[in-house]
Amino acid sequence: MSVTLADIEAAAGRLAGHAVETPLIESPALNERLGRRVLIKPETLQRVGAFKFRGAYNRLSQLSADEAKRGVVAFSSGNHAQGVALAARLLGMPAIIVMPADAPSVKVEATRGYGAEIKLYDRLTESREAIAAAIAAERGAVTVPAFDDPDVIAGQGTVGLELVAQAKARGVALDTVVSPIGGGGLLAGVSTAVKALSPTTAIVGVEPAGFDDTLRSLQKGERIVTQPTTRSLCDALESPAPGLLTFPVLQKTVADVALVTDAEVAEAMRYAFSVLKLVVEPGGSVGLAALLAGKVKSFGEDTTGLVVSGGNVDPDLFARVLRKEV
Repeated sequence: MSVTLADIEAAAGRLAGHAVETPLIESPALNERLGRRVLIKPETLQRVGAFKFRGAYNRLSQLSADEAKRGVVAFSSGNHAQGVALAARLLGMPAIIVMPADAPSVKVEATRGYGAEIKLYDRLTESREAIAAAIAAERGAVTVPAFDDPDVIAGQGTVGLELVAQAKARGVALDTVVSPIGGGGLLAGVSTAVKALSPTTAIVGVEPAGFDDTLRSLQKGERIVTQPTTRSLCDALESPAPGLLTFPVLQKTVADVALVTDAEVAEAMRYAFSVLKLVVEPGGSVGLAALLAGKVKSFGEDTTGLVVSGGNVDPDLFARVLRKEV
C-alpha cells in the first residue's frame, strides 16, 4: 500500500493541535562553513523530543473504540516507544512497549513516564517481534510498527509537508533535502511529501557506516538484510533492513545515500551543541554529520533542507561526546 500526499495532508489534519509544528531555523555560521544555505527542521523540539510522535499519533488516532480499549503494543529502542506511549496517553488507551535492556536509560524512563508498561528484552538472545506478537495475541492489542505502516509513514511525512511550506513562505526553493535513514519511515514520508510538492528537489538519505542496508538495497535493487557485527553510536538507526513498505518508496524518491562514521556523528553533535545551540542525539545528527564531512553531493544551487530528527541522547553519553571521549 503506497502513501500519497493526500494521506500526509490528512495526517496533518489529525495532528493539528497535538503535534508541534517545528520551526525552520538557519545558522549563518553553518551556511558560511558549508558554502551552501541550510534550513534546519529541528524535530528535537517535537513532543517526546523526536519526530516519532507524528506517526504514532496518526496511527493511534484512527483506531476503533474497541481497538483502543484493548490497547497497543510496540517495540522500539526509544523514540518510537515514547511517541506511542504519549499518543496512547493522550487518546486514553493502554500501551505496552517492548524495549531492549540496553536502551538509553533516558528513553526508558521517559517512556515509562508517559504511562506505558515496559517489557525489557535481551536484543542478543530474544526477538522483540516475537515478544510483541505474544503480547498482542494475549491481550488483543494492536501492534504499532516503528516504520512499516502506511499511517505511521504518513504521519512522519508531515515533517516534509511543513518543511516545503515553511521554505516556500521564505521564498526559498529547496534543491536538496537531507534526512536520516533507519527503517525508512521518516525518509519515505518526507520524500513522498517533498517530491509531490517540489519534484525537482533531490532527496538524500544518511545512514551510519556499517548499517548501510538501505544503500546496499538500493544498489542491488532489492531489500538486503544486513547482519552487523558491531554497534553504532546511532542506536536509533540500527535497523537491519529497509521496510517492505518503505523500500519501494525510497527506490522512487532517493537520489543518493551518504554514510557517516561514529567519529563524524560525534563531531556533528558537538557542532550542533556549540554552534547551533541544539542538543541532538546521535541518530538525529547524521544529516548534519554528512554535510560537515562533505559527503552530500551538490544538487542545483545548494539550498538544503536538513531534518534533525531527535534529541533524546543519554546524558552520560552526551557528556562523553562533548569531552571528545567518543
